[in-house]
Amino acid sequence: MAERDRTSLLGLLLDHYEEMTGHLARRLGSLCLAEDVVQDTYLRLRSLTALPEIDNPRSYLYRMADNIALDRLRAETRRGRRFAPVELGLDRPLDEPDAEATLEHKQRLERLSRALDELPPRCREVFLLHKFDGLSHADIAARLGISRSMVEKHVMKALAHCRDRLAL
Repeated sequence: MAERDRTSLLGLLLDHYEEMTGHLARRLGSLCLAEDVVQDTYLRLRSLTALPEIDNPRSYLYRMADNIALDRLRAETRRGRRFAPVELGLDRPLDEPDAEATLEHKQRLERLSRALDELPPRCREVFLLHKFDGLSHADIAARLGISRSMVEKHVMKALAHCRDRLAL
């Protein structure tokens, strides 16, 4: 594969980052998962050793991202299945998590809430607008009257803070 072909595909991916992320967020129901899939698409493009003849590079990228998203959904479904013991005669997946998992999720949510409360008000507001309301960096910058660079700094600071707090 010619390096310029790979470079042009990577450039196209970057040019359509927000559009592709929005498309995937609608399919996956999560902006965070969509961003992960776009990053995985980038990594897969970087690792390709052979590139087929591509008539429509944009469609190729979207198909690749959709396939990665589908693989991720399948893996999540496999990981998420919980089966009742066969000896109880219940060999179907249980719909509700066990008490231990419920408690663990509740504790993680409480730690996340405390971590968010520790952030400076503007940083917290930017983070919540991005991660929970799904607004793009450009939309947040326009709404709050700050630069896109400042939005990115707030998001990165909040992510690092939350990661550190949740790791405890």
